[in-house]
Amino acid sequence: MKSLRYLYRIGKGPSSSHTIGPERAARLFLSEHPNAKHYTVTLYGSLALTGKGHGTDRVLSSVLPSPLILFDAATPVPHPNTIVFSADGETMRVFSIGGGAIAVEGRESEERDIYPLTKFDDIKAFCSERELRLSDYVKSVESEAIFDYLHAVWAQMQDTIRAGLRADGVLPGGLDVEKKAKLLYRQHHIDESPETKENRLVCAYAFAVGEQNASAETIVTAPTCGASGVLPAVLKYMQDRHGFTDDQIVRALAAGGLIGNLIKENASISGAECGCQAEIGSACSMAAAALAELFEMELDQIEYAAEVAMEHHLGLTCDPVGGLVQIPCIERNAVAAMRAINALSLANFLTYTRKVSLDTIIETMYETGRDISGRYRETSEGGLAKLYKKH
Repeated sequence: MKSLRYLYRIGKGPSSSHTIGPERAARLFLSEHPNAKHYTVTLYGSLALTGKGHGTDRVLSSVLPSPLILFDAATPVPHPNTIVFSADGETMRVFSIGGGAIAVEGRESEERDIYPLTKFDDIKAFCSERELRLSDYVKSVESEAIFDYLHAVWAQMQDTIRAGLRADGVLPGGLDVEKKAKLLYRQHHIDESPETKENRLVCAYAFAVGEQNASAETIVTAPTCGASGVLPAVLKYMQDRHGFTDDQIVRALAAGGLIGNLIKENASISGAECGCQAEIGSACSMAAAALAELFEMELDQIEYAAEVAMEHHLGLTCDPVGGLVQIPCIERNAVAAMRAINALSLANFLTYTRKVSLDTIIETMYETGRDISGRYRETSEGGLAKLYKKH
């Protein structure tokens, strides 16, 4: 597994696999062919089907000089997010594998593996023997510097929430979706039950990030752009409510990131590969584990929280209306944030009755995702994307 620096990426939305990844690939190709006369980029699979809605063509044109961009949804490719760059007879095939990461065909990844253990059971055994928390394990592998990076990640997450809570207007893309975070937040002072107030605030924070992402503003992949609102929403709420320090939040980010890394290593965080369960489900699992670490729960309880959060997203399809990361994506961030808090509560009461391991549920998610019809894996060919009628 690779550093958490490659899981938590600071960049512009709306899609890590459709904008951040392709932008990185385009910059790489341009650096290797800076003086080419003509650039051609062919997008395949999910990139061809939803690239316009996600802004893939826009970001490619911002990097390459006057590229010819072709959309080929018919040709079979080895990965649903495949890009072929061509210039002056030279080609480079790239796979945008989720979370802003890319793999160049025929080349070793520049992002080297540093984690020796890639199963939660093994990490749990290692930590139990040495009386380590998951965040301690992350530091032991990555060094103290990873906490400095996670402080920067947390600062950006908070900046994104603040900006989203101030934003008015309609999201770009033609669906006429009004921004709702500001409205939700302004109503939080209403005399409501604690449970209702919690729901309203958590959802406001999640909407704030989702709407900033849909507006192509700066966010942190957690683990992707489309699912970037879940983790910061729950951490922001808990810090406000309980007064956790930034250092404690950073430790929670480390633990949640470790869970995201396990999912990325053993399954997928790409909606084009495994549906929305790989994005929102993974984000919910990360958030639940982060909360359990924040409240200093035991390793078994952290595992249960992460497992139950993922288990009840199994089979979730990725069917963005119009290829935009808006409907149903933004609401899903809010729903998943609340579900992460529910998973924390269940872990507090029911951990030692559980029957399913986190490793098993990650394997199940991957198998389920690969079995889901391609119409429901970020192609906008089925589900809500197909049946939605604008009123």
